[in-house]
Amino acid sequence: MIFERAQGNANIASLVERKTRFAVLFRNNDRSTTHLMNRLMAVMDPLPQPARQSITFDRGIEFRSWRKLKPGIGTEVWFCDPQAPWQKGSVENLNKRARRYLPRDTPVAALSNRNMKAICDRLNGTPRKCLGWRTPMEAFRDETMKLR
Repeated sequence: MIFERAQGNANIASLVERKTRFAVLFRNNDRSTTHLMNRLMAVMDPLPQPARQSITFDRGIEFRSWRKLKPGIGTEVWFCDPQAPWQKGSVENLNKRARRYLPRDTPVAALSNRNMKAICDRLNGTPRKCLGWRTPMEAFRDETMKLR
């Protein structure tokens, strides 16, 4: 997610697990490809392996180091076709929901990790019709329990 008042290349990266809609947002102060992949691996590593089997990126240059993900955390990488946002509809939907708490004029540098966690908790704690009115947190927990 890009912001108008971002200092330098700061932005918010958003990840969503497709089946449960479980969301992870993190502040990314540097859009350089190496920094982003290292940060992405650090954020995804604590998740159970079934929740990080694959990831789909758009065609941004910040994903140039995608080859690090397979040896780093065992994650396969896919890319959307150019100008095909429907191929990552879950992320687009998440970004729309997150904009309620992170409007375009949000000063990204002022967001603390605590702020980011609170937003994720709110998104993951909201019941969804597509999940039978369970929250993404409940669906994610149930799904990971099945896989153990």
